[in-house]
Amino acid sequence: MAENYDAFLLVSFGGPERPEDVLPFLDNVLRGRNVPGERKREVADHYMRFEGRSPLNDQNHALVGALGAEFDAHALHLPIYWGNRNWHPFLEDTLREMAGDGVRRAVAFVTSVFSSYSGCRQYLEDIAAARAAVGAGAPEIEKLRAPFDHPGFVEACTDRLRAARVEVADPLAPVVFTAHSLPVAMAASCAYEAQFREAARLVAERASVSHWSLAYQSRSGPPSQPWLEPDVNDELRRLAGQGVAAAIVAPIGFLSDHMEVVYDLDVAARATAEAVGLRLARAGTAGTHPSLVAAIRELVQERSEGAPRRALGRLEALPDRCPDDCCPHTSTRPV
Repeated sequence: MAENYDAFLLVSFGGPERPEDVLPFLDNVLRGRNVPGERKREVADHYMRFEGRSPLNDQNHALVGALGAEFDAHALHLPIYWGNRNWHPFLEDTLREMAGDGVRRAVAFVTSVFSSYSGCRQYLEDIAAARAAVGAGAPEIEKLRAPFDHPGFVEACTDRLRAARVEVADPLAPVVFTAHSLPVAMAASCAYEAQFREAARLVAERASVSHWSLAYQSRSGPPSQPWLEPDVNDELRRLAGQGVAAAIVAPIGFLSDHMEVVYDLDVAARATAEAVGLRLARAGTAGTHPSLVAAIRELVQERSEGAPRRALGRLEALPDRCPDDCCPHTSTRPV
């Protein structure tokens, strides 16, 4: 059924753009969480290694521009807005701007690939909090489904993987697909693991990859708390122990580059690979790949025009709108 919207909203995590932004940004990320100061300093050091600038905001700027051109090319007449959870432009400020522009109902795309509390329900909570802060004139915001099984997302990841295979110069190199680790308790309350495995299978199949595995990165909980495993560094050590000479890491759990990608893979995992004598290539994230940009436009048209739903794979179709009990909160959240 077609729905009437008068704007599109890109909703993302946010990231610092200068060294002086790093600690205030992390304060926003960690607010309400019992995170040791040592862990906060460790994460701050990751950002400082890259001059205090996350790659995420730059990629979101580029994505907004690409979506504008895509919408224009397909006569999708929706102004595009962008708001973040943890840094400028903040969701509250963006919704206030939208209200001032007369926007009353908008469709939103969240830059998370899989369903989980942090990647789905928490964004819905953030949107609700921003609307409450803006008040009676705040626009209604309706979130689109996660893109993990959309043909455009799968094709974008497949293209990035093919490029990495050229870089590593070994057509038989195994692929390690990665996603952000979650506390096991959180993963048990959502379809995160199943969606990750299915997306990896779809990409591997289309890229003609016969040897692949799943691994997780960027865990931040205490050692006593079980998180999803194996860690990507342990998986690289396992491959090297089997005599593998080259491998590819493909972070399909990240729509765009985050600090978790450029530090945990490009720095830490690469150091692990060098230490065990493994030649390593890293596939790019979907980012602004034309197939992903088209996929987001198609997701909007599914909702706004009643266009046919496009999805791949064997999993049960996601509901068009998140049910009230989707991806429930657990006592722990990833940092």
